[in-house]
Amino acid sequence: MLNTRNLIDYRLKCNFKSSIKQNLYYLSKDRMLHVTLISLFLKSIIFTLLINSEKATKINFGWAFYGDPHLLVYICFINIFLSFSFLFKNRGRLWYLIVINTLISMIIIADLWYYRGFASFMTIHVLNQTTNLDNLSSDIIAMMRVIDIFFVLDIFVLIPLAIKQKHLYKNQGKVPSLFFSILVLSIGYIWFSHYRIDILNNGKKTMLFRTYWKPAQTMANLSPIGYHIYDSYNYWLDNKAYNLTEQDIKEINAWFKAKNEKLPDNKYKGLLKGKNLIIIQVESLERFVIGQKINGQEITPNLNKLLKNSLYFTNYYEQVNNGTSSDSDLLTNTSVYPVRRGSTFFRYPDNTYNSLPKLLEKLGYSTTAIHPEKGSYWNWMPALKSIGFQNTIDSSGFEIDETIGLGLSDGSYLRQVFPIIKRQKQPFYTFMVTLTSHGPFDLPEKFRELNLNESLDKTKMGGYLQSVHYTDKHIGLLINRLEKDGILNNSVIVVYGDHTGIHKYHEDEVAKIKPQEDWWQGNNWRVPLIIYNKDLTGEEITTIGGQVDLLPTLAYLFGIDKTDYEYTAIGRNLLNTKKNFAVLTNGSYIGEKSSDEEEQQAIKGLEIADKIIKSNYYKNYK
Repeated sequence: MLNTRNLIDYRLKCNFKSSIKQNLYYLSKDRMLHVTLISLFLKSIIFTLLINSEKATKINFGWAFYGDPHLLVYICFINIFLSFSFLFKNRGRLWYLIVINTLISMIIIADLWYYRGFASFMTIHVLNQTTNLDNLSSDIIAMMRVIDIFFVLDIFVLIPLAIKQKHLYKNQGKVPSLFFSILVLSIGYIWFSHYRIDILNNGKKTMLFRTYWKPAQTMANLSPIGYHIYDSYNYWLDNKAYNLTEQDIKEINAWFKAKNEKLPDNKYKGLLKGKNLIIIQVESLERFVIGQKINGQEITPNLNKLLKNSLYFTNYYEQVNNGTSSDSDLLTNTSVYPVRRGSTFFRYPDNTYNSLPKLLEKLGYSTTAIHPEKGSYWNWMPALKSIGFQNTIDSSGFEIDETIGLGLSDGSYLRQVFPIIKRQKQPFYTFMVTLTSHGPFDLPEKFRELNLNESLDKTKMGGYLQSVHYTDKHIGLLINRLEKDGILNNSVIVVYGDHTGIHKYHEDEVAKIKPQEDWWQGNNWRVPLIIYNKDLTGEEITTIGGQVDLLPTLAYLFGIDKTDYEYTAIGRNLLNTKKNFAVLTNGSYIGEKSSDEEEQQAIKGLEIADKIIKSNYYKNYK
């Protein structure tokens, strides 16, 4: 009996050793597997080095993240997908490796293009925004760079090579044991790294599975493949009901209480009370063009004229996130930062806010929001209705008689907007956005009225200057119509950029223009904010702030009682504050601080806003 057991044990050991040897043999002979692993690993590293440079256009070998990437984790995430190749037999395994290499490479390229435009990466939330795909082909092309060829070059080599050597995979069987071994070992090491870094070490130096304010940090820690696996997990969490605990509610209330400044009123309080409010959110308008000339020509002559009777904020920063222009709508009208993942208007279009249109409606104002594109673009129409606008008008309310770029030209749009404004019951609040100065800044020749040097006119900067000049011209024509009709006498016009433009999308190309001009360098995320009224005396306000601060600033000017918004507006009144800062969407703090604690408290506003929006706080808890 003992001899039989020994014999069985011996045979089992032999079979086990034989299986290991066989698996190692398969691994050593599968050249396509090796090439695919090396190729995807190198692409992941190059991608991580690219996003560590300005606008992801060149490789930067100096890590700018909190800790070096965990390279073995990169390999394990790749191996999770490569392990499935052993569930295919013969040439099926070969073509699986080609297909998975192609798919992952396409995802990396999509991430790269999206990052150049929005400083973030493709997510499931972004993919759900399919209504934004219309007319965006030119914008996508504008994000391409020559270095991107690297991510597909191997595929063009491997496909003909695979066809030539397909006979090598003629008698390859399925190897489930090898699939299982690679999968378990890869997941096991990733889990071990998570336990060691995130749990045991408690994230003292860096964390592996964590969503950082800077998406590039999350990407660098997890690798492109790991990032999207983690995003899928977060997407699942995001779709679950988000309920606040008692502690969360206390934390939100405490944050607002600590944020509010107890300062005496000044000359700006109620200065514009009772007047009509017209907000013009200008596409991609940057701070550096205001008051500037080129070849003796003013780039924005009509906006420049407004400055004589305006409060002009020269340190006003964009704070949009994945929702870009729609986030600007949100920030302006609610004084709440957008959510950290995805577009707020797509994810939470029905949320309740204590908004600017609601605050003004209490004072007897009629409110209207106008966009020149269809209401489903960025899902703005249902979202702005929910925010509190009584009326919303999209492209269906206009005659599409002249199109430039993404849609109705600003010339035709602003001409048609005038009778809409004129029909409104006073006092009114009209919120409108423009479109023509949207990237990639290729205004048709017949509309280019600036006399630029031919070499500059052919660049993105030249196209940007022409586009902004065109929009400025038609804003001026609208103001002239309001002046002639007498509406301007009792109206306030607010103009600002929804986000930066040429520096946001094409900073690398701007740097290559010869000769360089000092005035177009270093815009640093600033957009202009102009608050105009005929009775105002021109004044430059240098206080540092951002888009989240506009609601409380306007509320103060229009005489709205502070108690109506001080515990709902995340921003602060830029005309009555001792603080001088702005928090960017990536968590960067710009400005002055009295302590590190003050800086962290300000940055925490991003987290507070996330909880407010995800829980629909103002409806469910306020």
